[in-house]
Amino acid sequence: MTLLQVLLMFPYLKYAIKLKQEKLVAFMHLWLWWSTCFHVKANNSLRPGDTLNYTETGKVITKNGKYFLAFYTIVDDTYLAVWKTNWDTYWVWLSDRNQPVDPDSAVLSLNHSGVLKIESQRGKPIILYSPPQPINNTVATLLDTGNFVLQQLHPNGSTMSVLWQSFDYPIDTMIPTMKLGVNHKTGHNWSLVSYFANDDINIVTPGAFSLEWEPVGEELVIRRRGKVSWRSGKLRNNRFEHISEDAQRTLNYTVVSNADESSFSFTTTNDDVDVLWWIASDGQLNNYSETVVWADMCYGYNTDEGCQRWEDIPECRSRGDVYQRKTGHLNFEYAISEPNMSYGLSDCQAMCWSNCSCTGYKEHNHNGTGCTFFSSGPYYTLSDVGERFYMLGNVTQQIDKSTAKSEPPGTKKFIWISALIATILLIICLFSVCLILKKRKYMFQDKKKKGMVTKMLHLATCKGTSSRKEFEDDLKHGLELKAFTYISIMEATDGFSSENKLGQGGFGPVYKGIFSTGQEVAIKRLSKSSTQGIVEFKNELKLICELQHMNLVQLLGYCIHEEERILLYEYMPNKSLDFFIFDCTRRKLLDWKKRFNIIEGIAQGLLYLHKYSRLKVIHRDLKASNILLDENWNPKISDFGMARIFTQQEPVENTNRVVGTYGYMSPEYAMEGIFSTKSDVYSFGVLLLEIISGRRNTSFYDDDHPLNLIGHAWELWNVGEPLQLVDQSLNESFEPDEVQRCIHVGLLCVEQYTNDRPTMFDILSMLTNKSAIVSLPQRPAFYVKREISNRSLSSKELLTDSTFEITTSGKMESRLRTYLAN
Repeated sequence: MTLLQVLLMFPYLKYAIKLKQEKLVAFMHLWLWWSTCFHVKANNSLRPGDTLNYTETGKVITKNGKYFLAFYTIVDDTYLAVWKTNWDTYWVWLSDRNQPVDPDSAVLSLNHSGVLKIESQRGKPIILYSPPQPINNTVATLLDTGNFVLQQLHPNGSTMSVLWQSFDYPIDTMIPTMKLGVNHKTGHNWSLVSYFANDDINIVTPGAFSLEWEPVGEELVIRRRGKVSWRSGKLRNNRFEHISEDAQRTLNYTVVSNADESSFSFTTTNDDVDVLWWIASDGQLNNYSETVVWADMCYGYNTDEGCQRWEDIPECRSRGDVYQRKTGHLNFEYAISEPNMSYGLSDCQAMCWSNCSCTGYKEHNHNGTGCTFFSSGPYYTLSDVGERFYMLGNVTQQIDKSTAKSEPPGTKKFIWISALIATILLIICLFSVCLILKKRKYMFQDKKKKGMVTKMLHLATCKGTSSRKEFEDDLKHGLELKAFTYISIMEATDGFSSENKLGQGGFGPVYKGIFSTGQEVAIKRLSKSSTQGIVEFKNELKLICELQHMNLVQLLGYCIHEEERILLYEYMPNKSLDFFIFDCTRRKLLDWKKRFNIIEGIAQGLLYLHKYSRLKVIHRDLKASNILLDENWNPKISDFGMARIFTQQEPVENTNRVVGTYGYMSPEYAMEGIFSTKSDVYSFGVLLLEIISGRRNTSFYDDDHPLNLIGHAWELWNVGEPLQLVDQSLNESFEPDEVQRCIHVGLLCVEQYTNDRPTMFDILSMLTNKSAIVSLPQRPAFYVKREISNRSLSSKELLTDSTFEITTSGKMESRLRTYLAN
């Protein structure tokens, strides 16, 4: 045995001591291989014509020495595996669990046509990859990350493409850079699936639990038999709420969400600390031998640490009921056995829980399969050796019993006397308070009447009051809203300093906030004189929590403090669209590619609101200042204070309270209070024309031709010169056909009658050139040639959005005239 062999085998000695039962047999095989077969020269690749057989254990090993590729045998079944070779040796990947091979004849080969396969005398060949047609210059390499990949190379030796990789087919184990999620191009899902039981046969059989990534909620979930058993909570500040800080201390998470994939992966910040997650047969998520998530306790009423409450809980089960693991000798009379080897311990647990007569269970077979249930008893003697079984008990009741047993004589009598005295004092205090309040009621009755409405609308504080509790109850369940304290918000914004102010919206200023954890947020402080009242405030909270889309802004939390109403959003580094598009200098940062991406993103968000969300949502205040831009210039629709929700069957609605912004409101909404999804379509058309031109709809072009932007675009279209509308800062660096298509769509959106306007589904199809535009635009709404009044208008007046409200009163006509004149 060489010195290198001895050094490589030393980690196995430590591993053998702490190795779990399920992998001991595999370890013994590896030990024999290393001790007899380490004569092959190590390499990290197989090239065309190369093979790897059962005896060549040390032939394929990573350059950093952390992983090696080899066949290994469990009982009579052999598999190709990638093993980790550091101080805690562990397999991280297996070939097809359902198709073992014969150890004496197993061969992994890469032929000159690019086919990577495993062959043996047992069963059909396992084709890991076969190209549609023969290809040259392929190599199968075990990377330093532990990923076994098949690559096609350029003639110069660099990688042209990855044809196949083991990371696409995980088993129960996840290591750094491995992904969970879904590949949108192929539909392939990346998830971990537990083994079935702890014996040497079922250790490679898929079990009941899986670890998956949910891209919508951006959280990890553990499922049992397809039902969610545990959730990690949303990823915030590179940390999951329901995974311990110690388990995440050296981890950096990466989340990818685009057209190609939605995935989650992690890396370690300390190369000296190994991280290896694996999900066990009982649902526990472990890092080597340390448990990270106790999902085996996620059943029944338990909602601690991310556990999800079971549905259809029997009435006989109560809160505090748990199964307690015990070891000892059993002696029971009433037992029912289910020797079925397709049942694992988690199945026994579920069946016992749903059966009111069941008080405990254990495995029927020694390999962890099958079930034995007992009802009366069993009588047992606890010891360090014997059978392992689980008894149902109530933690709360046990605590009460243990407390009662430890009480000294006379304790109960003392408790009763103390309770009686406390009750008398409480009655006296309440009576005194009632007298004081009654007196104050008469003294300040007039003042109280005047302030009653204000006090009802502005709920008390951010923390610890009944008003806040009532408010949160009113928001319904499961919205995952966080209530921030007013003090923390003051600290994050440096007392709402002007240096942190991001802008001024229609309902109040927006500030940048940085919490002590380093989290950056956008904080909207609703103005005390804002027309957005408590109804709109609740509306925005409910809506944004219910809606999940990449083109909708994410609400992080809220705060209510006296008359303050505050919303906290994800921070958008590039502020809002109007900050760039209407500024002569900053608009140059938005080339046509970015502008079209913004147009398409807004359309995607509106299509989700109108068609694909659970409820139909009409925004009613779509404008440039309500479109936020992230670091990659992706748009996110914000400010849902004016939005209305309907079922998908409700087509239109009428209101006597019209709210919106000059220049963006559709005619039927402004004049009759009728709004529908076509109202948002009109606003989108105005916004689309503004993005193309870089000008507001309420801008004036010249004194001789006083038109709004819609009228100007319409006249250019009629004379066959629509491209003159394009922002001059684009310097003709755009696709003329694509721009003309956008102008065409914009004019269709702003037509007078709702039935003539397209739906957002049709708009998106036309924008992306998936369908031809067959209709020509008609004369748009609000196409009015106006006479310029004698009064002078400043540029500031012309470039400022004005949010306003119309009611069905005698002032409707004058308000409408004002709207049309602007």
